[in-house]
Amino acid sequence: MHLLPLAFTQCLLLASGQVFLKLALGRMAPFGWNWEFFGSVLTNWQLALSGLFCGAGTALWFYIIKHFPFSMAYPLVSMSYALGMIAAIVVFHEEVSATRWLGVVLIMAGCYLIAKN
Repeated sequence: MHLLPLAFTQCLLLASGQVFLKLALGRMAPFGWNWEFFGSVLTNWQLALSGLFCGAGTALWFYIIKHFPFSMAYPLVSMSYALGMIAAIVVFHEEVSATRWLGVVLIMAGCYLIAKN
């Protein structure tokens, strides 16, 4: 069961990186080959945090796939779907339908079965 907390942490890091990326993109100037766009990229702290979280998640992923069977580790990445749904509600104030929640519950059930084995 040592894999499950590591995989959850990795998913949390990557989902956090994606949340910060979405926040960063909302603050950036429209794309263009100009100083305004590149200035908005270089001064965007959400973009920097996105890179840090994604980088840390990737480093942890390196450890996970080196030390655990890939057939167990890779499916557990899907825990990030549940974290993404929670972020959609909490951070972005989105409405999530019952059908989407059912899909996430089925995915989590699959993660449980994989981790249990």
